Amino acid sequence: MTAHRLHQHIGSVRQLEILLTVYEQGSITGAARLLHLTQPSVSMQLAKLADTVGLPLYYTHGKQLRFTEAGTLLVQTARDIFKCYEYAGLALDGLKGLEQGSLQLSVVTTAKYFIPHLIGDFCQQHPQVSMRFHVGNRQQIIERTRADEDDFYVFSHPPDNPDLELTEFLRNPLVAIAPQDHPLAGKKNISLKTLLNYPLLMREQGSGTRYTIERFFARHKLQPDIRMTIESNEAIRHSVMAGLGIAILSEHTLRFGGQAGLVVLDIRELPIVSHWYLVRRKSRPLSPLAQRFMEFSRNLAETSLLAGLP
Repeated sequence: MTAHRLHQHIGSVRQLEILLTVYEQGSITGAARLLHLTQPSVSMQLAKLADTVGLPLYYTHGKQLRFTEAGTLLVQTARDIFKCYEYAGLALDGLKGLEQGSLQLSVVTTAKYFIPHLIGDFCQQHPQVSMRFHVGNRQQIIERTRADEDDFYVFSHPPDNPDLELTEFLRNPLVAIAPQDHPLAGKKNISLKTLLNYPLLMREQGSGTRYTIERFFARHKLQPDIRMTIESNEAIRHSVMAGLGIAILSEHTLRFGGQAGLVVLDIRELPIVSHWYLVRRKSRPLSPLAQRFMEFSRNLAETSLLAGLP
């Protein structure tokens, strides 16, 4: 089908861009603001697109926009089209040998403590590069891998997906922490069963740290007493300092986030040792800039960052 006939069936690229922006923003007002258009212009373009398709694309329910089946189908089509544009741009950069531009990185929450140091070292070596990174829990970052949102992702436990390429680049020890005046503070060779006499503070479902800890306890056939579920490492650290319970967290959380008022307990079966992985979709074209970043991560042992990490 020629570009002209395609336009007759699904509208122009600009109209699809407007539709996708309305869908992602959840409102015509938000889309107009983001696209620097007036609200009537956005509405007019969507009306033209609906006429081209011959089906309604959305309707209002109360104050909310609801997309029809046709509208949802076109949104996915728009995403696929713009992904092709993005891939073409990456492939052209590869042909040109360009090592400048931007990289997008999404990381699980705990990785935010050391990733800025990694990015900082890389950007010092490549000052022409701009970096953008998104932080979320493990499940949120898995969703971003499925949508192919970014160049790279950082996990301690990557999803089991044959479409992903994994590069192991850093150890991630998980240790038990308690307030300085805790009864176990200063004791040596504490058993895991003794540790579980005390309530545990745990990250939320979907967190990679929680995923690792639950697998660890399952292997030891133990069931911890989870007193509270908390959605951030910072809040867990402060809750431990306040005497609300003990916690198992990445040592990076303490090394970069602060350890004042806390002690690491000497638990016989700890630390839980996992690793950090740099992850990318195999199908995504690897630009020269992205290739440089992969090489940088693989050679992390030779950078100054590793000197400050376990």
